[in-house]
This record gives sequence, C-alpha cells and structure tokens, in this order.
Amino acid sequence: MKTLGFIGVGNMAGAMIGGLLRSGQAQPSDIIGSCKTRGGAERAAQRFGIEVTNDNREVARNCRILFLAVKPQFLDVVLDQIRDVVTQDQMVVSIVAGRSIAWMRKALGDRPLHLIRLMPNTPALVGAGMTAACSSEEVTDEEMKRVEEICSTFGLFEIVPERLFDAVTGVSGSSPAYVFMMLEAMADAAVQGGMPRAQAYRFAAQAVLGSAKMLLETGKHPGELKDMVCSPAGTTIEAVRVLEAKGLRSAVMEGTCACIERSARMNSSRNGR
Repeated sequence: MKTLGFIGVGNMAGAMIGGLLRSGQAQPSDIIGSCKTRGGAERAAQRFGIEVTNDNREVARNCRILFLAVKPQFLDVVLDQIRDVVTQDQMVVSIVAGRSIAWMRKALGDRPLHLIRLMPNTPALVGAGMTAACSSEEVTDEEMKRVEEICSTFGLFEIVPERLFDAVTGVSGSSPAYVFMMLEAMADAAVQGGMPRAQAYRFAAQAVLGSAKMLLETGKHPGELKDMVCSPAGTTIEAVRVLEAKGLRSAVMEGTCACIERSARMNSSRNGR
C-alpha cells in the first residue's frame, strides 16, 4: 500500500510530486501514479522514479491519499472507474477545476467519504503556488493538516469556504495570466526605451516578484507600499497618474470580476445547479 496516489501525472500533479520529493516528505517508493498514455507513464516514471501505471483502479486501490489530477472533461469517466474501489478509510483530494464536493460525493456513490477540494495555480510549477482548500465534514483537522503539509512544498496554502472558490479563481487561479500581460507590457515599454528584450523581461519580472514579496512579508497595505515609491513631482507618481487616467485599476477589477462571474456560471452548469 502506497502513501500517495495520483490519477493524472501532468503539470500540476508533477509540481506536487516534485515538491514532495524535494522536501523529503515522500520518497519515490511512497507514490504511485497513473497516466492514460504509455509514453506519459514512462516519462513520469523516469522523471520522478515513481511507479506509474495505465490503470486508474490500481492507483485508487493501492494508496491512502488519492489525488485526482485530470482535466474536468475526464473526471466523470475516472470516477466511474474507481467508484467501487475508493473506501471510507482513504482521503480523496481533487485538484480538478469546477467540480464541487457535493458533485464528487454523488459521483462516488453518495456515501460518507473524506473529500478535499484544492485549487492551486500555475506558479506551483516553480514552487511559488497559492492553493485554496475546502473539505467535506468527514475530514479531520489532522487530515487537513497533512494536505497542508503536502501543498506547502510548492507554495502557500489557505482553507477557504467552498462558496468563495469562484473568487479564488479570479484572484489566484486565473490571475497569473493578468500578471504575465502586465509583465509583457512593461517589458515592451523598456524595449521601446532601448533595453534588450531578455533584459527587460528580467527587470520586469524581478520587480513584480519583489513587490509581491514586500506585500506578503511586511503586511503593509498595497497603497502604503505604492506611496513609498512615489516621490513628490517624481517619475513614479507621473506613471501612476497616467495609469489611473487609462483605467488600469478599473480594468483589473472588471477583468477579475468577469472571471469570477464566468467561473460561477460554468460551475453551476457542471455541478447541476
């Protein structure tokens, strides 16, 4: 019996497995995974040194904590395959977008199960992710703590009510795309100013990384940190004036709200509400 099982060994599962192995929280012998293609299974086995099979039922039958890490359109089939294998002694942890705890419980036979839903984001791939978590009532504090330990190997972790998961999608799950757009625009401006593009990307990316680190580590309000950069009649306040005139703050808010609303509509449809 393995400690951890992963149905799906793609990018996000790979970030989790890699974090676990690097941190020493798990050894390759503790993990079993499955992949629907032979080539994918071989690559994952070679990369991590773990056991990988093409049989989802084998994974579900042979682990204590089962991670569901497949694309949403494949989850129905996977749960059909493993429904009679999953037991009440296991934790079932889903990182599948848009599938609620209630939906998963029904798909697994509408019975008491230890179900946890996670929403990580793509910076988990470089150990800097943000993961939201919620659970069914059967999950104990000790079990949730174990999942937190796992998720903390590739970023930060917070327990969030499931009703806020659409907001999590907007502010965390999808937001790396907004940040990449801003980074690209900042670098474009630097290129226009004469800086080589590769160098411009490094300067822009480090500025965003450092700014986020300041916010998290100082606990100061973003407005206060912004004011620290803005000297009277200086260059920064001039840039802030133009960004406000062009509607940066409003555009970010409207885009994030649109993401949240779209997530809510999609999840409502997927979960039968």
